[in-house]
Amino acid sequence: MDLSDIINGIKPVDPDWTSQARQRTAQLVMPARALGRLHDISEQLCGIRQTLEPTIKRKAVLVMAGDHGIAGEGVSAYPQEVTGAMVQTFLAGGAGINAVCRHVNADVFVVDMGIIAVFDENTLQNSDRLISRKIAPGTANFILGPAMSTQAAEQAILQGFQIASDFFSEGIELIGTGDMGIGNTTPSAAIGAVICGTDLADMVGRGTGLDDEGLARKRDMIQRAIDTNKPNPENGLDVLAKVGGFEIGGIAGCVLAGAYHQRPVVVDGFISTAGALIAHAICSTVTDYLFAGHCSEEPGHRHMLQYLNLNPILNLGMRLGEGTGGGLAMSIMDAAVGVFKEVMTFAEAGVAGKE
Repeated sequence: MDLSDIINGIKPVDPDWTSQARQRTAQLVMPARALGRLHDISEQLCGIRQTLEPTIKRKAVLVMAGDHGIAGEGVSAYPQEVTGAMVQTFLAGGAGINAVCRHVNADVFVVDMGIIAVFDENTLQNSDRLISRKIAPGTANFILGPAMSTQAAEQAILQGFQIASDFFSEGIELIGTGDMGIGNTTPSAAIGAVICGTDLADMVGRGTGLDDEGLARKRDMIQRAIDTNKPNPENGLDVLAKVGGFEIGGIAGCVLAGAYHQRPVVVDGFISTAGALIAHAICSTVTDYLFAGHCSEEPGHRHMLQYLNLNPILNLGMRLGEGTGGGLAMSIMDAAVGVFKEVMTFAEAGVAGKE
């Protein structure tokens, strides 16, 4: 299957199912739409799954990991070795995403899309939770030329698509996208600036904690990358190849898989939404199947969400990544489904409705 096959297989959500869901919501024993966005969430899930009995009991977060050549230019407050170390922490169950996913009863899997580190699976904790799809040990430095070839960009997307497709076929009902990769707010900001047309002053933030000098250097690096590579904002594959990352391509593939298989996908913060922007540039219909888990503190994230017309479920001042915001939002989505299915209608409760 290639990208054209995937695009041709993606259809908009059937509005008839969403309409039926709204009719049931209107009959629930409460004032009209008294639980606000919980109703919007449940109705979107009904439309996606074409049912008035939606379920999202089986959940998984896929943490896509990749390293970046641009990290050598000092765009992150942390050394590149942290990427591999954090992958091991995810597998050991000791990271933020692990705690969140235990809370919402979701499984965590890590996908090596292209990190520098190489692991000995014989000594690696929970190695069965690591999916190796390494395209290369990190991208190239994109101020000197493209981050990757067009072929590698397509491979990253197709790998993410296939991994998510496999999870859906195994019964996972809701996928959350996560990320790990030192320096990855830099390609994400570049993607956001190119596709959304946002000024770098508004799109580029401090990432993991840059000082003013580091922030200015980061913005300069991104501008140089855009000037050097001239990515086409209307061509998602071109943008990914020129200023993206392997894990961002993998996330884009997950988003496309959700739309193709008519399954919901909840994206996390800045990096995950960069992946959603790539997927949207390839096929704009994907947003029918998307939920924005939260709004990141990274300033450009708001512009990304506005461009995609996605309303974040949470806004908690978070900026960790890993999939944590999307993971927490799964709890709200669970509640939305519970309200839709479990609250009685006026008729069932024997309560007089609004005259």
